[in-house]
Amino acid sequence: MTTTSPLAKHAATGSLLGLALGDALGRPTEFSDVASIVAGFGPWRGMELPKPALVTDDTQMTLALGRGLRAAMGRGLLTPLGMHRPVREEFVGWHASPENNRAPGRTCMVACDLLKAEERPWQEASQTASKGCGANMRVAPVGLLSGLSDEQRAGAAQLQAALTHGHPTALAASDLTAQAVRLLAHGTAPNALVARLRSYATENRSRYHERWLGNLWTYAGDASPQGYIARGWDECLAILDRLEDAVRTVSPEDDPCLATGEGWIAEEALATGLLCFLLFPEDPVTALRRAACTSGDSDSIACLTGAFAGAHLGADAWPRDWADRIEYSGELQTLGALWDS
Repeated sequence: MTTTSPLAKHAATGSLLGLALGDALGRPTEFSDVASIVAGFGPWRGMELPKPALVTDDTQMTLALGRGLRAAMGRGLLTPLGMHRPVREEFVGWHASPENNRAPGRTCMVACDLLKAEERPWQEASQTASKGCGANMRVAPVGLLSGLSDEQRAGAAQLQAALTHGHPTALAASDLTAQAVRLLAHGTAPNALVARLRSYATENRSRYHERWLGNLWTYAGDASPQGYIARGWDECLAILDRLEDAVRTVSPEDDPCLATGEGWIAEEALATGLLCFLLFPEDPVTALRRAACTSGDSDSIACLTGAFAGAHLGADAWPRDWADRIEYSGELQTLGALWDS
């Protein structure tokens, strides 16, 4: 089995553009079943980017996280406090923005409203019962940053999730999502990816990043921090089992949600987004179309599919006219250029 691929050119730009393109392609198909999507948009292999190519809160929150990380990294070494403040400010700013009109998730809205009170510890705002895909649909920037240690990357991925979604599976799935983006951007071959993610999940199953998460675990009612985080990793390991089987057995013509879930929750969004990518690892536009024509949370699934495909293949993966007219194209490419340099 080949374990490495040639490094993609401009992987960060490719990943961010792919994320937004998937988001826009899946935006009009979310909440519809496959038959309804095909009836409204034609055969899935021919789906075209909408005009105008508007995105959802998935891309908006990715950009908010990206801006927060850029500010944090501009001050030196990435630390929990150095990251928490600017990312919290960006999330609160997104919450109040008039552009936040794209049917945002309830968990993000409730948590960001609570985060407005600066004197409130962020752990009190975190929704510890929620593992919605809002935790990891925005995490790709963490996987694209260079110069981070393994501890920094995992801590940052989990912290950005925990600001809104405090369920341990939301944290673990966000960590895995960032890890998948990083591995692909650094040349891991698609056919080796699931095994690498499984090894990572197993190694980290009982590792609670207290420096980044503080006492978050106490809000969830678990007996120990290790028991808290292990709950999340166990659910992610279970979905990786389903993904591994699906990659071998699923027909590209079948709805991927039937194999790995509808994507409303974090671990299923990761798995189904990965499945769509792994069905077409060298054909990114087809992968996006497959992800957008699904019976679940189509915009978030396609958003993650695009992040993986772009990290693997780089900026040239996407049709130039699509990349130029996607909403927020300028900011996406500016952030990508910063992290590609």
